[in-house]
This record gives sequence, C-alpha cells and structure tokens, in this order.
Amino acid sequence: MDTEERIQAASRFLLQSPPGEINDVLNDVRNIVSDDDSLQTGILPALREYNLSQFMTADVPGHQHQTIISEAARSPPQEGDEHDGDRFWDPRSRTSFRFDHITLEASDPIPVDPPSESESFRVALENASLTYISGHYHTGVSSIFSSPGNPDEFIIQIVANKYNPSNFWSGRWRSEYTLNVGDRKLAGKILVNVHYYEQGNVQLSTTHDISLVLPPTINPTSAASSASKVFALIEDEESKYQNTLNDAYQEMSEKTFKGLRRALPMTRSKLDWDKVLGYKLGAELTANKGAFGTAS
Repeated sequence: MDTEERIQAASRFLLQSPPGEINDVLNDVRNIVSDDDSLQTGILPALREYNLSQFMTADVPGHQHQTIISEAARSPPQEGDEHDGDRFWDPRSRTSFRFDHITLEASDPIPVDPPSESESFRVALENASLTYISGHYHTGVSSIFSSPGNPDEFIIQIVANKYNPSNFWSGRWRSEYTLNVGDRKLAGKILVNVHYYEQGNVQLSTTHDISLVLPPTINPTSAASSASKVFALIEDEESKYQNTLNDAYQEMSEKTFKGLRRALPMTRSKLDWDKVLGYKLGAELTANKGAFGTAS
C-alpha cells in the first residue's frame, strides 16, 4: 500500500472510533501510515466529519461553558480566512470561533449578532435546555440554533459523554431535534453509542426517530412557558427510550446471552487463558505418566 492508501484506511478506522477513544485509534494508525506529516494533512477531512457527526464539544474562548461542534453550528467564513469551513459559533455567548479538529481547541473569538426576529424564543429554549440538562445529565451539553432564513425553526442539540477506561467502557448520547413552531412539529432522533471492552469487544450503536405534533399551548408569544413545554416533550420521549434500552439490556442478560453460551465451561470453572499452555503441558505429562513410571 502506498501512503495515500494507508491514509484512506486510517481515515476509515478513525470514523469508527468509539466514544472518547479517537486519540487511541489515532495513535494506532500512526503505525500504519508511518508518516506524521502526511497523516496530519490526510486525515483532517475524516477528523472534521467525525467531530461534527459526534457532536464534539469545545470550550468557548473567554467563557465558562462548552458548546457543540456540528453542522448547525457552522459559521460563515470570515473574509480572508484560510481555514474555510472551520469556523463555528456559540449562540449562547454570541461568539464565532475557529476550531482545530486535531487539538479540539477553539480560538480567534469574534462577536456575532444573532437574528433578532427569533432570538427571544431561542434564548427561552436555551434556558429551558440548561435546566433540563442539569436535571438529567451528569456531563451534558446543549446548543440551540435558529435556522437561517426561517424564524419559526430551531435546532436543538444535546450530547452527553461518559468515559470509564478503568472499567473498560465508554458511552455517548446524542439528541438532535428540529422544532418548527409554524408547522407545529417536533422531529428528531436519539443516537446512543456504547463500547465495552473488558476481555472482549462489544459495541452498541442505536438510533431512535421521534416525530411529534406540538400542542396548542406551545406558542412563541409565551416564550418561557412554551420552551419549558417543549423540553417536557423531549424529557418524556428520552425517558421512554432510556427505559426501552434498559429493558433490552435486561432481556439480553437474562435470556439472549444465556442462550448463546454456558456461563461456565464443562469444567465448571473459568479458564485462565494465560495458563492455557500450562494446562496443555500438564495434561500431556499426566497422560504419559505411566510410560515414565513414578519418581523414586
């Protein structure tokens, strides 16, 4: 394989990285490419795609909160900006910034004026999202965007990560909703990824679609109460889906996995794989003991 083919292979590996493990994958693929300069340039499109699709978070320069890096957060490039496509904005702080997809750091903050016609309801949704996040997620981040050219439409994004390498697992919950108060619709999806890798390698990747009709009580003219009602709908849907996942795990634990294999092998004891050769050697010596006789 030439360098270009190795970079393409490395990019495919990166795009499949489990939550919180992309740096581990990146360190591994360095050995495949064996050319750090070419690797850094060649994998940038894959890193950009991964960061946007996985709702990577960034510390907002000059502020004490994080924001989500996504397609909805893209900011039009500034005139003369050589990093075309790598500027994003945080509606909460009204700040545009440049994002480095390798270091995951934000820099070069610039104030941005949001669309005035939809900002009051967007802020109400933002405040409701912060209340919801603090009550239901340990380390969640939310971002609320107004859709360009459509003052009735808003994008709601939520991401929560849990990395527990000492217990060999990691997980990511992503939610994205499109709220259209003109069409009276709330549509979106929940994406869950979990990786468990103690003495094995098991990954869960699931998507749940949501489509709801807004009740008449949700009206942007009553911004605060309507925003709270929107997140009450989201809370109900996400709670039901979480319970569905919990039930599925219980079903797999009690029935599915038990049907696949015995809890213990026929010896009724766990096999220490580090001693497999020792077991085999001991069995051979025992089988041949009669030929050699007993030691005197």
